[in-house]
Amino acid sequence: MSSHHIVREAQEPALIIANGEDCSQDLMNQLLEWSPTVMVLDGALERVLQLDIKIDIVLGDFDFQTIDTIKEKIQPHCKVVHTPNQDKTDLEKGIEYLIENGHKAVNIIWATGKRSDHAINNLAILARYFNQINLVMLDNYSKIYPLKSGFAKYYAQNTSLSLIPLNKVEALKTENLVWNLNHETIEFPYSTSSSNRVAADGIVYIEFKSGILLMMECID
Repeated sequence: MSSHHIVREAQEPALIIANGEDCSQDLMNQLLEWSPTVMVLDGALERVLQLDIKIDIVLGDFDFQTIDTIKEKIQPHCKVVHTPNQDKTDLEKGIEYLIENGHKAVNIIWATGKRSDHAINNLAILARYFNQINLVMLDNYSKIYPLKSGFAKYYAQNTSLSLIPLNKVEALKTENLVWNLNHETIEFPYSTSSSNRVAADGIVYIEFKSGILLMMECID
């Protein structure tokens, strides 16, 4: 059985495994190595059990199997969290559970692909909670997270970056992109800064006055 390293509880990012398209085993292994808490949403449980990884929490409304049946399948230490509220998705409830239990950051996988309505809603969820917890959504082709103004990060030249507004983002200014923005407004669904690239090895700076902006670090 594979297992993730023991690291600082609630300080290193937790990992949520949702119920979208699988990611590569390499990506999952990288995240498991530094995730002290692994949460599986109940829709993905059967697939995750086949991977033989250490699961800490199973969370969901459990519409399709009983809690007793789930407990028979999981490891003894694993906690079962029943969240029957139908007004929120299991991903929302999972994020709220982590916030309530003191977690500062979470990585999310298996949240894109498959059903497009789920994928779009999951991207919107990033915006709903980003002021309460650091959120990063990953798949084989992208790393997606909400930005706060004053963002600065080193990138190699020609790294593909997309800035996707979820509403109106005003006074957006960037530095060290091939197509920089200079105090411009971009607004969903009318305009984005998609498929931009890093101009030179070094720091990319991004600042804006208002709005909700997603960074997508993309792999072609």
